[in-house]
Amino acid sequence: MPLTDTQIKALKPATKTRKYADEKGLYLEVAPSGGKWWRLKYRIGGKEKRLSLGVYPDVSLKAARTRRDEARALIANGVDPSAVRKADEAERVADTVHTFEAVAREWFEKERVDSEWAPGHASKIIQRFEKDVFPWIGKVAVSKIKPMDVLACCQRIYDRGAADTAYRAKQTIGQVMRYAVGTGRAERDPTTDLKGIVKKPKPEHFPSITDLDEVAALMRAIDGFKGTLVVRSALRLAPLFFVRPGELRGAEWAEIDFEREEWLIPGARMKGGRDHLVPLSRQAVQILKDLHPLTGDRKHVFAGRDPRKAMSDGTVNAALQRMGYDTKKDITGHGFRAMARTILHEELGVEPEVIEHQLAHGVPDPLGDTYNRTKFLKARRVMMQKWSDYLDQLREKGRRGTSSPSEGDDELVL
Repeated sequence: MPLTDTQIKALKPATKTRKYADEKGLYLEVAPSGGKWWRLKYRIGGKEKRLSLGVYPDVSLKAARTRRDEARALIANGVDPSAVRKADEAERVADTVHTFEAVAREWFEKERVDSEWAPGHASKIIQRFEKDVFPWIGKVAVSKIKPMDVLACCQRIYDRGAADTAYRAKQTIGQVMRYAVGTGRAERDPTTDLKGIVKKPKPEHFPSITDLDEVAALMRAIDGFKGTLVVRSALRLAPLFFVRPGELRGAEWAEIDFEREEWLIPGARMKGGRDHLVPLSRQAVQILKDLHPLTGDRKHVFAGRDPRKAMSDGTVNAALQRMGYDTKKDITGHGFRAMARTILHEELGVEPEVIEHQLAHGVPDPLGDTYNRTKFLKARRVMMQKWSDYLDQLREKGRRGTSSPSEGDDELVL
């Protein structure tokens, strides 16, 4: 006869474990300690097996019968419920271990080393994850990430006005998901479903000054800047070098070769991950030599308040703002690159390939060599000196009521 709740409650433990049958293979096992366990006896593949269905009274008689019926339905289809349970448990453990954050950090470390990321680039990637992604989906199993999960992360970023960051977040999440697929921890990349939804914003160019009258005024303003020698030196060198702001502020004395008049920026600090050579004009050498007595015993050329670190990444922009320039509309530290690119080509006639190499941009050629730090080096040395001289002339002459500094000069031949 099937068991009843009244019978089960009345069962007392004995000195040995006793079994009380219900029906269809279900029975209750009462241990000497008093514990009451639901078990299911079944056969599959010609073998007799048992499956635990829970403990009474946590699992009632009705619930035990429901679990029994679910297991029997699997058996009827040739599926072993014990194997299903083990698979479910393995998945639960995997979901706990293989969270999105765990897999993302694993991917990050692998890419950081394999791709030789510059420290600045690596820092941006992990900070984006920690600020905008991990708090929302970090604890979710990577195999359970849905398109809407990714979209919600991107929407939060977009809502604060950072459309470019939102798009980049989607890209890096996609890279992590493809890594998860490749390592057997996810079935697909959900970011593919967001194509056309999280769109790449139209590029916003850094504001720059290319009008010669305004460049002349800017050079005179820099010359009259009142600030520390470190900041003043960085501000004076920014237009001469026209490197990226992070490359400038991170300059180290060990990278400067006064004898060869060169600054070799290691690939680890470059956006493209390749060494970059900056020829030093006479003016640049003099500015660096004037600064050397102050910071030469430190690692960084432009040492910050903490002598172990470089000046902050907003220092040059802050100095421009103090001079009255709007860094959203007029000029930024990055804008010196566009200023040099435009004037060197349009006013001094420098070939674009030479300029692009000095900007550390990849320039494809027939041999597929997109960048070589020594390519056009002779021409680049001439160009960098001519550029410094030209800025000096602009500073002194301006263009108001006078001829252009380039008028009457010999053409720059490279």
